[in-house]
Amino acid sequence: MKSVFISLLSILSIIGCKGYTNLNIDEFEKMIAEDPTVQLVDVRTPEEFAAGHLEGAINIDWKADDFMQKAESLLSKDRPVLLYCRSGRRSADAGASLDAASFKAYNMLGGILAWTAAGKPVTVE
Repeated sequence: MKSVFISLLSILSIIGCKGYTNLNIDEFEKMIAEDPTVQLVDVRTPEEFAAGHLEGAINIDWKADDFMQKAESLLSKDRPVLLYCRSGRRSADAGASLDAASFKAYNMLGGILAWTAAGKPVTVE
């Protein structure tokens, strides 16, 4: 039985059980436009967020000790959570954590760097 469990864990690590869904820039933008229930979350630091973010995004800093507590209090598990950061790494990590907590998470590949490189708008507040 133990060898079956170890084999299963090995297979899962090989195929990449990340739990969240990666979206390219166009898919991410389309989901924002077509689904009014999405929750758009910028997981960068407050300073990065203030320098420019996607319109309608809220900021929950992945690096903060209370990330999951804030996510649990601000986000609904019944609605999709669209995540982005600078390059896609932090939002991927956040997506995995949110998925483990039963959120339906989507990660924007390439982050805001890819978004702006594609000529998409950002908001500065």
